[in-house]
Amino acid sequence: MIARPAFVCALAAIVSTLPGVALADLVPERPTEEVPYVRTAPVVVDKMLSLGRVRGSDFLIDLGSGDGRIVITAAKRYGTRGLGVDLDTTLVAQARAAASKAGVADRVAFERRDVFETDLRAATVVTMYLLPEYNLLLRPKLLAELRPGARIVSHDWDMGEWVPDAKVTVPVPDKPVGLRKESTVYLWIVPARVAGRWRADLPREGRTVPVEIDLRQSYQELSGTARIDGRDLPVERGRVNGSQILFRFADGDGSWRFEGQTKGDRIVGRVSEDGGAPRPWRAVRVE
Repeated sequence: MIARPAFVCALAAIVSTLPGVALADLVPERPTEEVPYVRTAPVVVDKMLSLGRVRGSDFLIDLGSGDGRIVITAAKRYGTRGLGVDLDTTLVAQARAAASKAGVADRVAFERRDVFETDLRAATVVTMYLLPEYNLLLRPKLLAELRPGARIVSHDWDMGEWVPDAKVTVPVPDKPVGLRKESTVYLWIVPARVAGRWRADLPREGRTVPVEIDLRQSYQELSGTARIDGRDLPVERGRVNGSQILFRFADGDGSWRFEGQTKGDRIVGRVSEDGGAPRPWRAVRVE
């Protein structure tokens, strides 16, 4: 469902916090088209909730909540707490009435609010059905405010060069907009910010080998170099999935494979060399 959010341009201030993103990417031209309200079909609501792995422990924020059906369905089905925001006063009133009728008014709230002025920090799941221009404008806010591992689910529109972690197409025979009678549901998992220089001691043949790893990040994709024994080796197959980090680098005829969980300026996990048994591994950010 689509709201009518007001446009807010003051997003450049957070550009320095976003790895791999240029200022021009954050502030596309101001959209001139007002976002219409279109109801989301129940089959699409179901797919959005399932793809986002929504559960009772989640807090869901629906940006452009319309008649409230996503938030209300999540509350009824899973016991999820939620907030829907929309600028249309009539739709907000309808959503509140629907929540009361469904018996979930104690778990959900609906407010007349601009999506760009909505605090997202409490959300573990964000859903939206906006226009592509608004998705791009919201992208830096989502990355800046949501915690690693939070899920973002969008109906029909993607996030530009931020590649989705999953995408599903759903037949919608009675869809009121568009020539194709289907909807696409996209999922992104907010990645931890791991760009920077890290130091670790790696276990090798009864001794420890110091390594300095310089990670570069573009959303969930990682690249960079690892300096070990005076050699710079390219980081390969790097990826961040929420707070989980995975990468490897080749070392002569063998390779090191890393997996771990980020905890602020530390990574704790396991490393294996040449397919050997995994051993504990820790890294500390130094820059």
